[in-house]
Amino acid sequence: MPKVRHDHSRFDLISPSCILALATIGIFFIYSAQNFNGGSAWKSQIVWFILGVIAYNVVSFIDYKIMLKYSHLIYAGAILLLAMVLWSPLGVEKQGAKRWLNLGYDVQPVEVAKLSCIIIGASILTRSEVGSVRDSLQVLGKMALAIFIPFLLILLQPDLGSAMVIPFIVFAQLYASNLSKTFFATSILLFAVFVGIIAIDTFKYSEFLEKEGLQPIQARGQYEPHSWVPLEDYQRERVLGFLNPGKVDAQGIGWNREQSVISVASGSLFGKGWTNGYQAQLGYLPRSVAHNDFIFSVIAEETGFLGSVVVLSLFGLLIGNSIRIASTARDRFGTLLALGVATLFSVHIFVNIAMTIGMMPITGLPLPFLSHGGTFMVSCCILQGIAQSVYRFRKDF
Repeated sequence: MPKVRHDHSRFDLISPSCILALATIGIFFIYSAQNFNGGSAWKSQIVWFILGVIAYNVVSFIDYKIMLKYSHLIYAGAILLLAMVLWSPLGVEKQGAKRWLNLGYDVQPVEVAKLSCIIIGASILTRSEVGSVRDSLQVLGKMALAIFIPFLLILLQPDLGSAMVIPFIVFAQLYASNLSKTFFATSILLFAVFVGIIAIDTFKYSEFLEKEGLQPIQARGQYEPHSWVPLEDYQRERVLGFLNPGKVDAQGIGWNREQSVISVASGSLFGKGWTNGYQAQLGYLPRSVAHNDFIFSVIAEETGFLGSVVVLSLFGLLIGNSIRIASTARDRFGTLLALGVATLFSVHIFVNIAMTIGMMPITGLPLPFLSHGGTFMVSCCILQGIAQSVYRFRKDF
């Protein structure tokens, strides 16, 4: 059996290089997205990135095994923060959603919750035996109970996009733990049923709008009492805008989607040049979202297909490296942590870019290291710091 040796001088350079490149690109294009009115979001992004780098280094130099010991405390802390958002005076509501805590600066506990789900999932699977049907069912019961609580609290904010990230993380960790193939076949079937229910409910919503002669924005709150599907009407608007754009007022909920697609398509091969993208500069791509949820649209318009490929390649290298780190971890816990990090980034990147090019409904999932956002930036750095810790304390072959 190979001897385990901790060589603290070893440090993976691939991930931090990708992070630095992506964060730099993000700062430049956040500036570009707000260039029309001299916005200063790019300055705060620099500050948050510096804080993220500090957090990254601190986490990467701590043996990740300590998270196994304190996984339940981390999980309990995340649940407490989510509860405070909903039921404490510190909870902040913006545009009908209660997702922030006012701690001197508005922070989003949902990012802590995603991190805690990765840790608690890895902890449960590391401490459990997965073999017989009975053992597998016990593990699934523990995972379901642990994940359901944060999932429900996030849905209540409401933040459907962030809530849907969690099942993918759990699914990836369970897959790596060699659970029965029957479980995964059943999960895929249930997911297909879930998607079908959402689609049917959305088309009924469309029929309701047509019958009442209303546009989606005018009908907000009116269809909810008629449906047993726990969605807000504004969420149905986004799904409807994807499934049936013709039913959506182009000047209303469908505007963001259409302008985003135009931004990406108009970039052509080489783009229009930095700060020369018409969609963001002229305000067609809404100024409130161009520098965060739709930052990829700005990049695609101004750097074109080639610039987009560079960004996608950096993301691919970052995710691939996390998977490589998972494969070299010294134990099961390290493998599941790094895999959870890779999964979370994959879901964020796929969903965000897919929505900007019209392949998925619009959600509030930001793009790692590119979208403006303090809590999300620091959270991404911490997650990658965990992967770095798994690499630094890996086994020696």
